[in-house]
Amino acid sequence: MAKLITVDALDYVYPDGTPALFDINLEIAEEEFIAFIGQNGSGKTTLSKCLNGLLRPTQGSIIVDDLDTRQRGIIKQLVTKVGYVFQNPDHQLFNRTVWAEIAYGPNNIGLSQSEVKERVIEAAQVAGVHEDVFDTHPYFLDKGLRQRVAIASILALRPKTIIVDEPTTGQDVRQSIEVMNFLKRLRDEEGHTIIIITHEMRIVADYAERTVVLGKGRKLLDGPTREVFAQPEILKQTFVEPPQITRVGQALVEEGLPNDVLSVEEMKVAFNRK
Repeated sequence: MAKLITVDALDYVYPDGTPALFDINLEIAEEEFIAFIGQNGSGKTTLSKCLNGLLRPTQGSIIVDDLDTRQRGIIKQLVTKVGYVFQNPDHQLFNRTVWAEIAYGPNNIGLSQSEVKERVIEAAQVAGVHEDVFDTHPYFLDKGLRQRVAIASILALRPKTIIVDEPTTGQDVRQSIEVMNFLKRLRDEEGHTIIIITHEMRIVADYAERTVVLGKGRKLLDGPTREVFAQPEILKQTFVEPPQITRVGQALVEEGLPNDVLSVEEMKVAFNRK
């Protein structure tokens, strides 16, 4: 898989002097599905905003498709490479109609009206936003649909990488599954790289193939999700616990169970092998 993003020795300090990230090194490739996890204040969101140029590195560098995010005047190029969906869609949506919301990005980068129309229709179809709500104010929609509109507004810019901050917050189980399955389809069928920021370890186990663990602004772990969850002592440093089924397996290691099970089905297989 081709490399999309390279993070090299990244430090970030907020303007008020608060240090947030220390010596982060990371490579992200095409069609990955990655989770950023860690306690509040660990640096997850700060790192994500650095990846799409909302924040510029204090030290080190981030290269996105040969673009150096430290350069000035390239934000219109960066937003077509890495899209960022906020935790609360209401912090992202500000236009008076769904159509205007999805069209905002393409209009802002100077596309022709015919190209804008094509992209709005395309993004809406992919995100599951029906044309009958195009003239509706986004705030009149339920949260699940508002989030789809927010995602569609990012898709209209056709970024290769999409970052979604807390995709399941404030949603019931059915809505959470719908959102996560939608993100998985974006990766599987549309070829996007997906990065989620989440505290839901069950979601990480079910969907993320790779997990990056942050603690106090430093990268503690980075690898296949199964291997990351098999290191509970390191996870404790950032107050993260593996999913319950994984913890059960780890508690029964002496009985011959593996310490990296991610689902009930895997646990059943493990028991049957005993």
